[in-house]
Amino acid sequence: MTLPSHAGIVVIGGGIIGCSTAYHLARDHKADVVLLEQGKLTSGSTWHAAGLVGQLRSSASITRVLKYSVELYKGLEAETGLATGWKMTGCLRLATNADRWTEFKRLATTAKSFGMDMQLLSPAEVKRMWPLMETGDLVGASWLPTDGQASPSDIAQSLARGARMHGAKLFEDVRVTGFEMKDGRITAVKTEKGDIACDKVVNCAGQWARQVGAMAGINVPLQPVKHQYIITEKIEGLATDAPTIRDPDRRTYFKEEVGGLVMGGYEPNPQAWTTGDVPNDWEFRLFDDDYDHFEQHMTQAIARVPALETVGVKQMINGPESFTPDGNFILGVAPECTNMFVGAGFNAFGIASGGGAGWVLAQWVVDGEAPLDLWVVDIRRFSGLHRDRDWVRDRTLEAYGKHYTIGFPHEEYLSGRPRIVSPLYERLEKHRAVFGSKLGWERPNWFAPDGAAAEDVYSMGRQNWFGPVGDEHRHVREKVGIFDQSSFAKYELTGTDALKALDWICANDINKPVGRLTYTQLLNTRGGIEADLTVSRLGEDRFYIVTGTGFRTHDLSWIGDHIGAGLHARLNDVTEEYGTLSLMGPHARDVLSAVTEADVSNAAFPFGHAREIAIAGHTVKALRVTYVGELGWELHVPIAATGEVFEALMTAGKPHDIRPVGYRALESLRLEKGYRAWGSDITPNDTPLEAGLGWAVKLRKNTDFVGRRALEKASGKPLTKRFAGFTVDDPEIVLVGRETILRNGAPVGYLTSGGYGYTVGKNIGYGYVRNADGVSDEFLASGDYQLVVAMEATPAKIHLEPMHDPAGTKIKA
Repeated sequence: MTLPSHAGIVVIGGGIIGCSTAYHLARDHKADVVLLEQGKLTSGSTWHAAGLVGQLRSSASITRVLKYSVELYKGLEAETGLATGWKMTGCLRLATNADRWTEFKRLATTAKSFGMDMQLLSPAEVKRMWPLMETGDLVGASWLPTDGQASPSDIAQSLARGARMHGAKLFEDVRVTGFEMKDGRITAVKTEKGDIACDKVVNCAGQWARQVGAMAGINVPLQPVKHQYIITEKIEGLATDAPTIRDPDRRTYFKEEVGGLVMGGYEPNPQAWTTGDVPNDWEFRLFDDDYDHFEQHMTQAIARVPALETVGVKQMINGPESFTPDGNFILGVAPECTNMFVGAGFNAFGIASGGGAGWVLAQWVVDGEAPLDLWVVDIRRFSGLHRDRDWVRDRTLEAYGKHYTIGFPHEEYLSGRPRIVSPLYERLEKHRAVFGSKLGWERPNWFAPDGAAAEDVYSMGRQNWFGPVGDEHRHVREKVGIFDQSSFAKYELTGTDALKALDWICANDINKPVGRLTYTQLLNTRGGIEADLTVSRLGEDRFYIVTGTGFRTHDLSWIGDHIGAGLHARLNDVTEEYGTLSLMGPHARDVLSAVTEADVSNAAFPFGHAREIAIAGHTVKALRVTYVGELGWELHVPIAATGEVFEALMTAGKPHDIRPVGYRALESLRLEKGYRAWGSDITPNDTPLEAGLGWAVKLRKNTDFVGRRALEKASGKPLTKRFAGFTVDDPEIVLVGRETILRNGAPVGYLTSGGYGYTVGKNIGYGYVRNADGVSDEFLASGDYQLVVAMEATPAKIHLEPMHDPAGTKIKA
C-alpha cells in the first residue's frame, strides 16, 4: 500500500460520517478524494451504534438532511451490492402526561409543516401495534411510519464501497500525526506512512475530531460520553417488524433485533469519558459493563415491557459516543482555518444523520458555503468559551441528561453559569433580573416584580414571566427603558480598502458619508441571507460593525473569509472593549439630552446616524437605530465605564420613570414592528426579496456584491414564497414557531417565529407563504387564513405591514 503524494481532498476518519462524505464527494462532485482511517473502517463508535433512524428535528433543514439519509439507505444496496440493514418499521413515541402530550401535538404539527405525516394514537392503538407493551399509564403516542432502523457497520461499508466505485481511495491503518500549515491554511496532511499534499481537509474523526482539530489549531468542542444498551435473547411474540419505541418519560428506547430487543436510555447522571485525548488504539473496544449505572434504565424498561424481566441478556454494550454542548452535531468550515472542514459530534444520532450530513458537507467543501440553512449545526456557533474542556464537559452532560426531558419553550441551560457577565450584572440582580445565557453571556431576560419569585417557571402554556414582560413592554412603548446589550458582537474594520471590502460583502450601500449607519445583510452566492447587521462609518477608513451575540464567530469568520486577497483592510473583534446600553422609548431624547452636551435633536442627530458623544466624562459611540420600533439610541460605552454611564442615565431618567428592561420584552416589541430575526425569520435559505427586505439591497447601484447575480436572476420572476405576519385573537393560544399556515384550508408554509404583542393585544407569528405559481399581493390578501397550533386550526389574520406604527413616525421623531 502506497499513499498518494497529493489529493484534492483528504477525509480523516472511516466511520459512517467520513465514508458518507467521501462517497458524496466522489459521486456528486467527481472530486479527487483520499480517506484515511487510523484503524479499520467503523472501528471508532459507528460499529457499536444502536442504529435507530429518526427524521424529525425542530429545524426544517436538518429534517431535510435526515429525510435524505432515509432515501439514501433505501437505495444504497441496489447501487453497491452491500445491504444496509434498513427497515422502515416506523417509530412510536410514548406520552404519559399532559405536558408531553402537548409537546407531541406541537411536534406532529411541526412534522406536517415539514411535509411528514406524524399521527397521534390512543393507548389502545399502541397496544394493538405492540402487544407486549404495558400501556396503562399512556395518554397516547405519536407515530411516524417512515422512521426505522439500520445496521450502522453495514451502511458505512456500503458507503465505503460506493465511494471506491466512484473513484475515491480509502486507506485503513493510517494515522494522521499532524499538518503542514502556511498562512493559516493546511498544505499537507502528515501521517505515519508519508505526507499527502492537499487543497482541503475534512475532519470526520469522531471522538478523535477534537485532537485532530487541535493539531491545526482548531477547536472542535465535543465530549465523549459512555452510552450503554443491552441486546436481549429472543422474546416470544415480538414481531420482526415491530416499530422502534422511544419512551421519553421513562428515558428509554427500544428496537427489535434478531427476535430480541435492543434497549438503552439517557440517564440524568451520565458518565463522561476523558476531557483529554482519546487513546489512538481505542479500536473496536468497549468499557466494562456497568450494571449498577444501567439499573435505572432496566427498572423503567421492565415496567414498560414486562417480558424483559425474564428474558436473558445476550450482550451489554458500553461504548463512548461524541456529544456536544447543545445536542446538535458539528459541521462546516473551521473559523480558525479556511480549508479544514468538520463533520463530528453526532450525539448518538450519527446513523440517522450520516447519509444526509455527508451529502451537505461534501457540497459545503466543494462550494465553500453551506447548501442549506445549517446554522444550528454550524461549527461557527461556538466561541472561545468552548475551548474550556471542563466547561464543555459539564454543559454536554447537562444536554445529554435533557435528551428525553420535555422541551419547554424558552428553557435555559444551568451548568457553567455565570460565565461571562457585563459590568451591570450585580446592579441588574438588585433590580431582580432573571438571567438567560447566550454564548456564555448572562443577559437579563426579564425583571421580577416585588413579591414574585425571580426565576423561570416552565410550562407549555403562558409562563410566569408573561405579565411582568407585558409591563416592561408597555414601559418602552409609553415611557423609556434601558436594555443591557453588552453581549452584542462588535468589530472594527479599518484600512484604506475597508470600504472596498465592505462594498463587496454587504448587500446594502455602505458608501455613505462619515457619521452614517447602515442596516445591511450579508448574502451567499445563492442570494440567501448569511447575516444581518449594522455598519457605522466612523471615519473615511474606519467602520464599526454590530451583530447579534450568538453570531459572533460566524459573522467575523464570514466577513474575514470574504475580504478580497491583497486588500488593505484589518478586521478586529472588539466585543469585550465596549458595553452596550440601548436607551429606547418616547422619552429617550429627554434622558439623553440631560446627560450630554451634544445636540441630540432630530435635526442634529437623525435616525440612521452614528456620533461620538460625551456622557459622564466618557466618549460614547451613540448609534441611532432601533430593534423595538421607538425613538432610541444604542450607546456603546468603553467597558469599564458602563456602570457609570448606566447610573447617569438612571438618575437623569428618574423624572421619566426609567427602568431596566429585558430580552423577552425586546422580542415582543420587535414582533409588533415586524423586524426579522436572523436564524429564524431570515436564514441562508431566504433571499431579501422573499423576506420583504429588498429595500436594503443596492441592486440599483452598479456595484458588484456577493449574491448579486442570484438576486438579479430572481428579480424578474414572480416570488414563490413571501414573508408575512399573522395575528391570532384567541388569548389561550401560545405561538412558538413552526405552526402550519393554512390558506383556504391548504397548507402554504409555517411560522418561523411566534410570540405575543402586548400593544396590539394579540398573538403574533411570522412565516413564509409559499405558492409554486407565485405569491402576489393579491394572492396574499385574498386568502382566508388559519394557523395549526398543536394540531388544532385557529383563525388568523394576515398582515403585510408592521402591526405597530407602520409608517415609522415614532422611530424618526
